[in-house]
Amino acid sequence: MISGFGVTVFVEKVLRSQPKAKKMYLLLRAADNKSANQRLQNEVIGKGLFEVLKQKMGTKFSSFIQEKVRVVAGDITFDDLGIKDSDLKEELLKEVDVIVNLAATTNFDERYDVSLHLNAFGAKNVIDFAKRCTNVKVLIQVSTAYVSGERVGLILEDPYRIGDTLNGVGGLDIEAEKNLVQQKLNELRAEGASDESIKLAMKDMGIERSRNFGWPNVYVFTKALGEMMMLDLKGDIPLVIVRPTIVSSTYKEPFPGWIEGVRTIDSLLVGYGKGKLQCFLGDPTAVVDVIPADMVVNAMIVAMVAHANQGSAETPIYQVGSSVRNPLRFTLIHDVAHRYFVKHPWINKEGDPVIVGKVKVYGSISSFHRYITLKYLVPLKGLEVANTTFCQFFRETYMALSRKINFVLRLIDIYRPYLFFKGVYDDMNTHKLRIEAAESGMETDVFYFDPKVINWEDYFMYAHLPGLVRYVIK
Repeated sequence: MISGFGVTVFVEKVLRSQPKAKKMYLLLRAADNKSANQRLQNEVIGKGLFEVLKQKMGTKFSSFIQEKVRVVAGDITFDDLGIKDSDLKEELLKEVDVIVNLAATTNFDERYDVSLHLNAFGAKNVIDFAKRCTNVKVLIQVSTAYVSGERVGLILEDPYRIGDTLNGVGGLDIEAEKNLVQQKLNELRAEGASDESIKLAMKDMGIERSRNFGWPNVYVFTKALGEMMMLDLKGDIPLVIVRPTIVSSTYKEPFPGWIEGVRTIDSLLVGYGKGKLQCFLGDPTAVVDVIPADMVVNAMIVAMVAHANQGSAETPIYQVGSSVRNPLRFTLIHDVAHRYFVKHPWINKEGDPVIVGKVKVYGSISSFHRYITLKYLVPLKGLEVANTTFCQFFRETYMALSRKINFVLRLIDIYRPYLFFKGVYDDMNTHKLRIEAAESGMETDVFYFDPKVINWEDYFMYAHLPGLVRYVIK
């Protein structure tokens, strides 16, 4: 298995629910085995998520991990997944029967070179390695539902093929994109550009190339490219593509509310709880497609079992979300967050409770720009004049405010498609998978992933928000 976002929940679930599993090879990006083992301890099994398993195993926990988990130092952006140990590589090619690729950069504003190499060509390297494995039964590629871009209405579980674009623009060639990146990097280095200038240029290039073909940001664009390459190159490998929507904290197992890192809606909730979010841009009636992490992992495991040894038939695609079966609206999130932080206010560094109020919602880009202009751009212009008059006396204040405003406007530009998103994700294939799992006698109470059982108000009030405070805000 190749690590990435969600790996901790996946590893914990497999080890806790399938203790008789023979061995799990966990590829972690690292220079050597020592560094890889340190990452395993610090970033995976050292997390609080493993407390239930530790209590269950008692003094046998360490030996159990040593027996079941083999860490592999590598990097999927290289051929052979960057595995330098030739004996270990041969062992993997002979022994591995299931491959799960969770590796990705999920940053919407990532450098194009980084995102392209990891999300697209990393996926290619995984499929190339899988084709050399003599006993592989299934490969699970974890993508994202948002490869759909800005589509509206019911978004089907359809594949993307080489050359497909969202806006009909032709000429999408993945190898050519790789060459364009290298050409741009060579030009920048020849000009003596600083590291910061190169980083910004690569970020701008990612946005420009993504939007050229109809995708709103570099993350979803390169994940779509990864899907295309895998489908094109898979050969006889049984490939399954899992597309989760917005992954949130655990619903039930190993306990409710576990979360790692701040992603999408959580950045808004953290800002609100800390009293820093006074206004919001978006459609308050919009459906926010959220799915708990443990449900995503359960869907992956059930799909893995269902499609092992199924040959090279049509690649199934499973969109794992809630917008069709149990839609959640932004208004509910806002109302519950307000009630939660009024009842359990965040205590700031000075030891004072943060008082939160209702957030002012701007329902259009134009209304939000008017707000930004009156509150920030007009004072900024005044500061610019004063700075000139007083011989740059206010230079640092002016530059700091200018950077802050530009940062906010860039974020709005990047996240705009999701602030007014009008699509819902069809999950018919995923629903059929649930039915087939139940009919086959699989323990659906253990491997649950039906969003219909979620009471969103209770989930946010008693699981997600407390988890966010405990594991993220701290």
